[in-house]
Amino acid sequence: MANVTIDKARKAYGPVEVLHSVSVDIRDGEFVVLVGPSGCGKSTLLRMIAGLENITGGTIGIGGRVVNDLPPKQRDISMVFQNYALYPHMTVAENMAFSLTLAGAPKAEKQKRVAEAAEILGLTPLLDRYPRQLSGGQRQRVAMGRSIVRKPQVFLFDEPLSNLDAKLRVAMRAEIKSLHRRLATTIVYVTHDQVEAMTMADRIVVMNSGRIEQVGRPLDLYDDPQSMFVAEFIGSPSMNLLKGRFDSAVGRPIFKTNDGIVLPLPASVSRSPGTEAIYGIRPEYFAIAPAGSGIPARIVAVEPLGPETQVTASVGGQTVVTMFHERMSVQPDETIWLQPQADRVCLFDTAGQRLT
Repeated sequence: MANVTIDKARKAYGPVEVLHSVSVDIRDGEFVVLVGPSGCGKSTLLRMIAGLENITGGTIGIGGRVVNDLPPKQRDISMVFQNYALYPHMTVAENMAFSLTLAGAPKAEKQKRVAEAAEILGLTPLLDRYPRQLSGGQRQRVAMGRSIVRKPQVFLFDEPLSNLDAKLRVAMRAEIKSLHRRLATTIVYVTHDQVEAMTMADRIVVMNSGRIEQVGRPLDLYDDPQSMFVAEFIGSPSMNLLKGRFDSAVGRPIFKTNDGIVLPLPASVSRSPGTEAIYGIRPEYFAIAPAGSGIPARIVAVEPLGPETQVTASVGGQTVVTMFHERMSVQPDETIWLQPQADRVCLFDTAGQRLT
């Protein structure tokens, strides 16, 4: 096990800089997920940790050693790729033992380590099969087993579940999280799927355009996003963002949208009337109010999800998504009255940064 320290890491391809002075400390035994949209730099950063991409500037340390100039095989890491990268002419056992074979490990040692990894991953009955005889989930477990037998200090995962169907992804998320608990090793995991990030990570690193937007525990990012980008990216459905400006009524602060809809604010908010801002609120923080006493919303779509009902509505000229933990008998074009929870509101300036 080891910590991973990334200090002002930069990556450029000629004049094009794709990572801009990225710094993050990953603690020994921690499960950290790098998440962000395609092209944000998360896979590039992972490959730099692995030594598959050269670093342009800054430092990367693993277990207290600066590894900038070390080749991958000397970094004591193991990487699980999106496409499994199994050898089709080798059995499961041979695939899992391949790195040990290259290292010249004794046969007894190889058999022992493969047996241990196969037991952890439920692969013992499959050791004599070939990759073509396995399901997608089984192949992914073999790829993970090949990493486990090496006993590296750090595991690196590059979108390992993206080729699996939805049901299998859920099962594999649980398996990888269970694997982390059993091995207690450091894991750096890349995904573009914020649900994977929320359910698996000890901490999440949200990346955008080659920069880190925010680092924190999953629920901290959900409850306390520091930018509109994080507010929209973390959470499904994402946070509602309504444009408008601060105002006051009867001595209390209020927020008035560009369509003239009045929204409540926490009493502690103090901003000059007329200042433009963005009003953010999660879908589950709306309640149904008695007719005429809340915010009028015309229903656009109703999506029953079993234990919850998702309702998309128009508030003035802006769309909001609400989530109710109950079944509702409402129809499109009906009007409902909504009451936001003022203490759950997040406010952002027009540049997308959180207002305190």
